[in-house]
Amino acid sequence: MALREVKLGDKPADMLAASPKGTVPVLIADTVIDESLDIMRWALVRADPEGLLSRTPPDAHDLITQCDGPFKTALDLTKYAVRHPEADPAVSRATAATFIATLDAQLNGAPWLYGDHPCMADLAILPFVRQFAHTDLAWWAAQPYPHVQSWFAAFKTSARFGAIMIKYTPWKPANDVVHFP
Repeated sequence: MALREVKLGDKPADMLAASPKGTVPVLIADTVIDESLDIMRWALVRADPEGLLSRTPPDAHDLITQCDGPFKTALDLTKYAVRHPEADPAVSRATAATFIATLDAQLNGAPWLYGDHPCMADLAILPFVRQFAHTDLAWWAAQPYPHVQSWFAAFKTSARFGAIMIKYTPWKPANDVVHFP
């Protein structure tokens, strides 16, 4: 298996040949998987040492769907406001914030969305919460979402986060590839 970091402004032809929609991540295995959640499922079916799948209650999938749908749409309209002059970024941010309020109520002081241990929903949603928080960190810090802010802060300072946020040199066909076991 090989990991290739790509620069989205300079998408390699190999990537586009594998997944013409041109988004990341893309996993090329027995088949091409180009949705984050599907990649998570693919990986967890093969190795789930923390039991993330078994700890994921049925209603967690509804929360993931809300994240992937209305929240992600509002996040994109907020984060990429210059690409969407038809949308009011303040309205988009307020729409996204309603999902954050839902997460805050779900957490209600627990360290993870469904209790004392992470489940698939936590790890599927946290990267998008990170993107939303980073659209305006001062605004984020001033919001009344103590449970989400605590959950997010704990994740950002975790060894897990440090391990996944390694920066790689963008791949070009002539570059070496980083191999993983």
